Amino acid sequence: MSLERPQTPNPYEFLPATASFTVTSDDVTDGSPLKPAQVYSEGNTSPQLSWSGAPEGTKSYVVTCFDPDAPIVSGFWHWVVADIPADVTSLDTGAGALGDAKLPDGAFHVRNDFGTRDFGGAAPPEGDRPHRYFFVVHAVGLEQLGADADATPAVVGFNLAFKTLGRAVITGTWQA
Repeated sequence: MSLERPQTPNPYEFLPATASFTVTSDDVTDGSPLKPAQVYSEGNTSPQLSWSGAPEGTKSYVVTCFDPDAPIVSGFWHWVVADIPADVTSLDTGAGALGDAKLPDGAFHVRNDFGTRDFGGAAPPEGDRPHRYFFVVHAVGLEQLGADADATPAVVGFNLAFKTLGRAVITGTWQA
């Protein structure tokens, strides 16, 4: 079976238009390969992220990491953190550790597609083309998104489609 297939489109281009703002990282360079620390079989550590310029009215943030290139229809969610308070504008390297102890007060992990409530690093199939990992900070107009830790990433994404004021994106790649 060949894994050759066309590259999937950027999924964020299909969502309702929002304001954009800036996200940077000490660990992810936009458009470049991830560091081994962000790979599941190596460091499996969430990257540092900082953001600025969120739109007026932002009351919380949601941070996600999504791989649209996974060889399944739904893509693969690697990380979902909801209800980050509006006065928080960064997450340290490793904030995505299992459990919520390294997250800001009030924020929590939603179960990723590995089935855990933490960051799951890049893990594309051996021999597949490079995968893209969209690290997205969503500025939300509510203090709480309206999902809990038992929600699926799809439910979080559905809520974000209607409650996002702005989006900041940085994309890393990885090939096994």
